[in-house]
Amino acid sequence: MQAPTPKALVVDDDAALRMLMRVNLELDGFAVSEAETLDEARESLDNGHPDVVLLDVHVGREHSGALLGELRAQGVLVAIVTGSADLADYRDIADAVIEKPFEPSALVELARRLARVAG
Repeated sequence: MQAPTPKALVVDDDAALRMLMRVNLELDGFAVSEAETLDEARESLDNGHPDVVLLDVHVGREHSGALLGELRAQGVLVAIVTGSADLADYRDIADAVIEKPFEPSALVELARRLARVAG
């Protein structure tokens, strides 16, 4: 029996970065949804929970802290992706933290590890 396809949601306002994350995750076998705004992320979550969410700290002009709290309350695994926040601020409230710029292979490895935990 084949393992189920892991699902990831990428939440970032940078279209090029979302595409980079999506392509690398898809090459590793993930089914990927993208959200450019926090509202889009919430709409995507209404259609089913992913195994892992890759969440930028600042999405547009919004801080993603409220969405992070909602995801954690629902038991969704979250990796914070940031280039502007202090990583130490998120180590205890997110499942993982990765700093921009990152190596695509490191992002995929992180998502794969979290998806295994979710599965």
